[in-house]
Amino acid sequence: MNRFDAMATFVKVAELGSFAAAAERLGVARSVVTRQIAALEEHLGIKLMVRTTRRLTLTAGGAAYLRKCREILDLVETAEADVMADSLTPQGHLRIGVPLSFGLKKLVPLLLEFSQAYPRITLATDFTDSPQNLVEEGKDLLVRVAPGLEPGDIARKLGTSRLQVIATPAYLARHGEPRHPAELAGHALLGYTYRGQVQPWSFRVDGEVETYYPPFRLQANNGEALAEAAVRDLGIALLPDFVAEDYLRNRGMVTLLDDFTPPELGIWALLPSNRYLPHRVRALIDFLAQRLSGAGESAHQRPR
Repeated sequence: MNRFDAMATFVKVAELGSFAAAAERLGVARSVVTRQIAALEEHLGIKLMVRTTRRLTLTAGGAAYLRKCREILDLVETAEADVMADSLTPQGHLRIGVPLSFGLKKLVPLLLEFSQAYPRITLATDFTDSPQNLVEEGKDLLVRVAPGLEPGDIARKLGTSRLQVIATPAYLARHGEPRHPAELAGHALLGYTYRGQVQPWSFRVDGEVETYYPPFRLQANNGEALAEAAVRDLGIALLPDFVAEDYLRNRGMVTLLDDFTPPELGIWALLPSNRYLPHRVRALIDFLAQRLSGAGESAHQRPR
């Protein structure tokens, strides 16, 4: 048994969730895939998968082995890419996680463009605002929009996004317009939560960043939900430009506190390791960095 080929087959079966799908993708008979997995299990002395008529599930040992196989295969691909950098066409399967609103509004067109430019790369995209673990979930990279990185993060910055304070003219007519961040405490505020914690609001005041921890009328872990609450006159929201821009342009909302600019958010590509970067991952990161480098320049402010 060629263990390298068997590992590659095992990874493909795990990714596609089917012996038949893996056989079709690899261009071999299903019996070949079945024999390779059986021989691999016999060699290892453990069951890697539990197979039923409806689904295929990895065992605990199979999940651990899958992570190691991916590391080995990525290392081999990286070694080949270093030797064949100019001639190697990026190929293989990419597993990525992206935040919901930013993913749908900004990344979908870019990922489709990337897929057209690199037809030998297949993409599996997970849209979610929930925290994700690169290693445990077997993803090649995560896109995160955040003020900064967390301890231990390995990342490349792809671009920036501006934050804007927005509300409806009707809300401001009833409750007045805050002229300074300190006046926000007297208003109904809509707060963004991450990992279950509501995020404070920061502004540049007299050249220094000041952070405020006001009470929030409504909290959500999705910017679109907060924007919808704001457009219904429920309060004031602090939103990234990729969410705010449509509400400012088409939904009649206006910006506040334009003289107190919040610090920008970074758009980051988080990686599982800083040692081995497969050619296909490098191609996607370079592509996104090129397209997103000006992402923070599209913010709209109320005409003065």
